[in-house]
Amino acid sequence: MPDGRLLIGNKRYSSWSMRGWLAVHLAGLEVEEVLIPFVRDAGPVTPAIAAATPAGLVPYLEHRGARVWESLSICEYCAEQAPGLWPEDRAARAAARSMAAEMAAGFRGLRQAMWFNAGADFAGLGRTPDALKDIARIEAAWGEALAAHGGPFLFGPRFGMADVMYAPVVGRFLTWQPVLSATSRAYMAAVRAHPLVDRWYREALAEPAAWQLAGYETPPAA
Repeated sequence: MPDGRLLIGNKRYSSWSMRGWLAVHLAGLEVEEVLIPFVRDAGPVTPAIAAATPAGLVPYLEHRGARVWESLSICEYCAEQAPGLWPEDRAARAAARSMAAEMAAGFRGLRQAMWFNAGADFAGLGRTPDALKDIARIEAAWGEALAAHGGPFLFGPRFGMADVMYAPVVGRFLTWQPVLSATSRAYMAAVRAHPLVDRWYREALAEPAAWQLAGYETPPAA
């Protein structure tokens, strides 16, 4: 019997669902996965999701009586169940949490110009000034963490919660192909090759074609 359930949206599109899903699987929580497809290009504003979750958005986790919404909160909850998903060192842990919070609260230019689509190729598009500014900041943060902790992941050899929060950014970069440093590309390759990230992509690509939405599949004008 599962200990609860995790509500998510389309794996092809839902970057926030990806974060919650990765955290839950990294922590080894035994929960039922409930995928509610987005509708009518409304994206995450889907009536069935609004009716089923406290904030009207995904992801949403119920686990052994706990109700947890918002991806970063789900990450923190999962890390409590499986210690080690944040760095053990106090200073490194503070840096990892700061990077995760910056991702949760920021990078609006990137989000708007280069949305998450696990099955599209929009190479060379979306390079707005705001998106490029966000990308420069992300690369700087990645580079600092990788240099300090040796890679291949942000805080060392283990794929942790900071990587969970940035995994959809890796996905955006794979889809939109902005100009990136060799360091960033090596990190992206490590994230994409992680078994859980690879599973997310395989399941995203296996979703029914009827779930695809024009708003996510139509690139901006070059």
